[in-house]
Amino acid sequence: MNTPPLSCTIATRESRLALWQAEHVQALLRERFGWTVDLLGMTTRGDQILDRALSKVGGKGLFVKELEVALEEGRAHLAVHSLKDVPMELPAGFTLCTVLEREDPRDAWVSNHFESVQALPPGAKVGTSSLRRVVQLKAVRPDLDVQPLRGNLDTRLRKLDEGQYDGIVLAAAGLKRLGLASRIRAVIDPQVMLPAAGQGALGIEVRSDNVALREALATLIDTPTWLAVHAERAVSRALGGSCSMPLAAHVTWRGATMVLEARLGHPTDAAQPLLMAQVDGAVTDVAGAEALGLSVAQLLRDGGGMAYLAAAEALAAA
Repeated sequence: MNTPPLSCTIATRESRLALWQAEHVQALLRERFGWTVDLLGMTTRGDQILDRALSKVGGKGLFVKELEVALEEGRAHLAVHSLKDVPMELPAGFTLCTVLEREDPRDAWVSNHFESVQALPPGAKVGTSSLRRVVQLKAVRPDLDVQPLRGNLDTRLRKLDEGQYDGIVLAAAGLKRLGLASRIRAVIDPQVMLPAAGQGALGIEVRSDNVALREALATLIDTPTWLAVHAERAVSRALGGSCSMPLAAHVTWRGATMVLEARLGHPTDAAQPLLMAQVDGAVTDVAGAEALGLSVAQLLRDGGGMAYLAAAEALAAA
């Protein structure tokens, strides 16, 4: 019989938001299981490299690699991730065993002077390092000067407050989790800016061979979120999802019906139109969710996405 642990260690990045997420799971495990839970704080390559876009230095995997090494070496038993930072394909020997109930998945407009993206003057400077956000901003305001913005959440807010940008776009979930909801000037309607796959959801990663831990943590799964993120991530996985590909994928529920919408932008030519696709269906398990994701990915390919994907591959290789 597999016996779950009485104590465990969580590997986490050391940013304030990552620590909040790890401490949230730490409290949940203590409350639900009565375990002794410690934290192992780590600085990842993604935290260290701030002068270049993620798409140029290895992508989102830079935020999780060191945590996976800690799991592999037995220094930690689980890692807590913001799911939108987790690569679509995990290395052999690791599994995403749990996804918790989702926080607000939308993007947030943060500005000290302008109440919305639409209120910005021509040529205003907006900060984001997400290609997904860049192409959607350019779709509604092609006149904007969209500039790179890296660093943890506090660093990004400081750069805004120093006047380096007229406004910045951040995930609403992170601001709300850190008690910074007052900084949100407006939550951006998903019809204007569709969220990233997994945005607002927390995932727990463990070693695949730790069966007892996996089974215990699986009892924490929030089913609507679990199914939604599997559908969203299936879109990205099917299209070779990377930081060089401006892709959005987001699920809403209409009763028991899953509605999955996705958008694909051209990574280097803002004049190219956003490609959009949407499907819906009754989904009750992961297989059904992923099948819906594959359907949306195929619609994007059929709608002209192959040229966009080729451009993303060329950008990643440059």
